[in-house]
Amino acid sequence: MIERILIPKAFIISVLAVFLVSGAISEGVEKVATEEVVISFDAPQKDGVPKGWKLKEKSGDAEFKVIKEDSENVIYLKSNSASFSFEKPIDIDPKKYPYVVWKWKVLKLPQSGDVRLKKKNDQAAQLLVLFEGKRSISYVWDTGAPEGTVMDESIGWPVNVKIKVLVVKSGGADLNKWVTFERNILEDYRRLYNEEPTLIKGIRIQINTQYTGTNAETFFGNIVFRKASR
Repeated sequence: MIERILIPKAFIISVLAVFLVSGAISEGVEKVATEEVVISFDAPQKDGVPKGWKLKEKSGDAEFKVIKEDSENVIYLKSNSASFSFEKPIDIDPKKYPYVVWKWKVLKLPQSGDVRLKKKNDQAAQLLVLFEGKRSISYVWDTGAPEGTVMDESIGWPVNVKIKVLVVKSGGADLNKWVTFERNILEDYRRLYNEEPTLIKGIRIQINTQYTGTNAETFFGNIVFRKASR
């Protein structure tokens, strides 16, 4: 049974910020005809935010840092009763690059977090793919909801933003390990929305523990869009 989740106003505004600037979203994003497009966390700015990314604090204070691990820059996120994210504009055709590959390492899950319960809807790691037309797919590592759980967190009139959530990892069996995922975005979009996808205009990584009032910690590595499965 799908439960509608009440989304805080701050979250709505942050989602809209990605879509409303769609006319200029591709600025500074180079379209390269390669087998893959790598989204990295290189060259932190003076405020510590990786170049090309934008920090969105929705609740509480963001704790983060970019560190080097095995010659790759990775980003560390810590949430203490907080919710924040990093967003980056991109311009990718999912029909040309239907696969997204990413890795994350969760150190601590929010206690009692469960995407199915609006008062416990906290996750240590979320990857959101944002499409034209106010559509998005959110891939999450949840504390309690089983893998394969699908939730609809869409926001109706007057915002009319569609958000489909898919649990790709659950529980603490692989804590403190880098875990790599590959998803066929094209197939996921068709299955979740029953329509053809539009262009991908943004990417977001997120952590939140504001509902459970607990702590969570995670690392994110490079996010890669590929033409073919690895």
